[in-house]
Amino acid sequence: MSNKIYDTANQLEKDLRETDAYVALKVAYDAVKANPEANEMFQEFQGIQVKLQQKQMSGEEILEEEIKEAQEMAMKTGENDTIKNLMEAEQKLSLLIDDINRIIMSPIQELYQGQ
Repeated sequence: MSNKIYDTANQLEKDLRETDAYVALKVAYDAVKANPEANEMFQEFQGIQVKLQQKQMSGEEILEEEIKEAQEMAMKTGENDTIKNLMEAEQKLSLLIDDINRIIMSPIQELYQGQ
């Protein structure tokens, strides 16, 4: 039985790649990579996000200037239509994954809710 669940998970991974949400994300990401200005801006934005996440996870204080830098970069990337399309596609795929996660976690929720 344990192998069946991994088979199901592997099939889910393959099916996810065929969803409209994933295909749209791939198209949007490829568009960012093909646009040097958008790609550079996106890489910089990701670098800032990673740096802040690492500081947060290690318990380090995030400085006000780092927050300001992240906010400014978020605004700047939000003004770039190519990056904006990518972020919208990410959000749609994230909603799909959240729905799948809710379905997968329902047995555990039911268990703890005594149903």
